Amino acid sequence: MKCCSIFFHVNAAHNAVHLLTGIVALLAGMAGVGASKTFFKIFGVVYGVVAVLGFVFGDGMLLGLISNNTADTWLHVGIAVVSLIIGFAPSGEPTTTAA
Repeated sequence: MKCCSIFFHVNAAHNAVHLLTGIVALLAGMAGVGASKTFFKIFGVVYGVVAVLGFVFGDGMLLGLISNNTADTWLHVGIAVVSLIIGFAPSGEPTTTAA
């Protein structure tokens, strides 16, 4: 069943994906900087693919499961860009070098 907010189309599968993503993000954050950066790299790529699928399929269902519309697609573009920036930005952690 699809539910429409003012801007975004969501359904139970869409909500489940975001809840699962949030849980994985929290676990990655608790695991440390390396895990967090890996999460953001993967998350950014996945959301980039989801955005491309949104542009290809338009308003409606993505892969027959996830409700989507133009606002969702552009939100996924923004999330992908920010996630990739975070994932690939220098961490500021000191690096160890072999002497």
